[in-house]
Amino acid sequence: GCSSLHILFPHVDELPIMAEAGLKVRKDCQFHWHNRDYSSFDDFLGGFSSRKRKKVRQDRRKIAAQGITFRWLRGSEISADTWQEVYRLISITFMRRGSMPYYDCGFFRQVSAQLGEGIAVVLAELNSEVVAAAVFFVGADTLYGRYWGSAGYFDALHFETCYYQGIDFCIRNRIGHFEPGTQGEHKISRGFVPETTWSAHWLARPEFFEAIGRFLDDEGKHVDRYADAVRAHSPYRKNGPPESGGGQG
Repeated sequence: GCSSLHILFPHVDELPIMAEAGLKVRKDCQFHWHNRDYSSFDDFLGGFSSRKRKKVRQDRRKIAAQGITFRWLRGSEISADTWQEVYRLISITFMRRGSMPYYDCGFFRQVSAQLGEGIAVVLAELNSEVVAAAVFFVGADTLYGRYWGSAGYFDALHFETCYYQGIDFCIRNRIGHFEPGTQGEHKISRGFVPETTWSAHWLARPEFFEAIGRFLDDEGKHVDRYADAVRAHSPYRKNGPPESGGGQG
């Protein structure tokens, strides 16, 4: 009796079953980072071309020059007051972009209580004041970056807080895979590579369902062209590490 069914991020091996059941499969592209057993951030940068490596180091020097430092908290280390500050920063960033947060502070406190060490926060601090924060979820072998907020503009702070700090965390904790969230060609130059993602959909109204099916066929071809185009801007040297871990679930 449902009007529609949507399955997000199925495993690639499950797609034939869903297609056979009558769902239409959608192909999309995200940017992920893969840990090639790096011993340090500099070891990771060692696979970059000289120009791209210099750009990342410039980003990180800008943060140091502004006097910003970082502090990681996990699970029970994150107090109710800290969550209130993190939520305030995220809310500011939402409203700066013209929208309202779609959750409240209680959401973070409840998820934190349930996930324990599976949730982490990195705080960016300037003169002992928190000026930005990012929320991460920690899986068995994957770090997921999802929420970010800042009190104002600081040069290169978004890249450092949401990407470089996450990469550092993965290297320190021997985590193999980092998904920083959707969108953003700017991730390519910072070591993330195009990764195919999937979803599957069914609608009860046949006229809508047929139109969506035609759109998904066209969109899939565009996604392939898009991934090829952005892959050409990879920072890795031609003889560097493989640029993709394959399709993901």
